[in-house]
Amino acid sequence: MNIDIICPLYQAEKDLQRLHESLLKQKNVTIHDIHYVLTESKDKTEEILRNLNVSYQKIKKEEFSHSFTREQAAFSCKADILVFITQDVIIEREDWLYYLTKDIEDGMVEACYSRQLCTNNTIEKYTREYNYPKESRIVSKESIAKLGLNTFFFSDASSAIRRDIFLLLNGYDQKKLPTNEDMYFAYKLITNGYKIKYCAESEVIHSHQFTLKQYYTRYKDTGKFFKQNPYLDTFGTNKAGGGMAKYILKRAIQDRNIKVLFQFFPNVMARFIGMKIGKCTKVEPERNGANE
Repeated sequence: MNIDIICPLYQAEKDLQRLHESLLKQKNVTIHDIHYVLTESKDKTEEILRNLNVSYQKIKKEEFSHSFTREQAAFSCKADILVFITQDVIIEREDWLYYLTKDIEDGMVEACYSRQLCTNNTIEKYTREYNYPKESRIVSKESIAKLGLNTFFFSDASSAIRRDIFLLLNGYDQKKLPTNEDMYFAYKLITNGYKIKYCAESEVIHSHQFTLKQYYTRYKDTGKFFKQNPYLDTFGTNKAGGGMAKYILKRAIQDRNIKVLFQFFPNVMARFIGMKIGKCTKVEPERNGANE
C-alpha cells in the first residue's frame, strides 16, 4: 500500500528542512506524495519549500482550520493510506513510518498513531508518558466499557488512516473544528466498528514548553469542543483528566522534580478552569467549510 503524507505548515522555517529530510529517509515504505499546506506567514517557510522543489498549497490565515484544512488535503489524495503529521515533530528513526502503517497494510486495524516522546523536564514529560506508554494497544468498540473517553484518544501529530475509510466516514464532516479534530474522527472510527492501534514502536519527539496562559487557552478551546460535541462528555472527561493528574504528581514525586511539583497545582487549575469556562462559553454552531 502506498502512502500520502499531509502536513500543515505555519511559521515553519525552523522545522521544515529537518522534517522533510527525515521523511525522505524512511525505509520499507512507499511514499506516493507529500502534501504541504502552507498558511500564509512572514517567515521563510515558502522560500524553503521552493528550494526543496516540492509542491505545496498556500492558504490565507482565515482559511485555516485544524479539521477542514487536513480534510481538504486528504480528499485530494490518491494513496491507500493517509498519514497526518505536524511540523514540529522530530523524526529520528528511519522505521517510524513503517511501524505506523504496517498494521493497516496487514489488515489488523484501520488507523494508527505514534508514540510521542518529550525531551524536556516539564509537566509535559509526564503527560506524554501517561498518554504514550511503552506498550502498544488496539482499541475497538468493546474497549469503551473499560477505557471510557480514552478509547477515542488519537493524535494527528503523527497518525495514519486508510484513505477509503476516511472517505467512507466523510472525514471531519466538513466542520471547522477549533481543536480535537483527531478525537472527533476517532469517535467515528470506533463507533462504526473499526479499530485503532497505538503503535509504541513508531516514535516521534514532540515537545513544548507552554505557559499557564497557553494551557488555559488550550483547555478552554477543548471545553468548547466538548460543548459542541456533548455526546463525548458522556464518556467521563473528568475521570480521564483526574487519572492523568494523579500520574503526573506521582511521577514528579518519584523523580524529585521540584520544578514540576511547584508548577503542578497552578497547571492543573489552569487546565481545569479553562475546560470549565470553555464548556460554559456560548459557542456558535460549528462552521461547515463546504458551505462557505
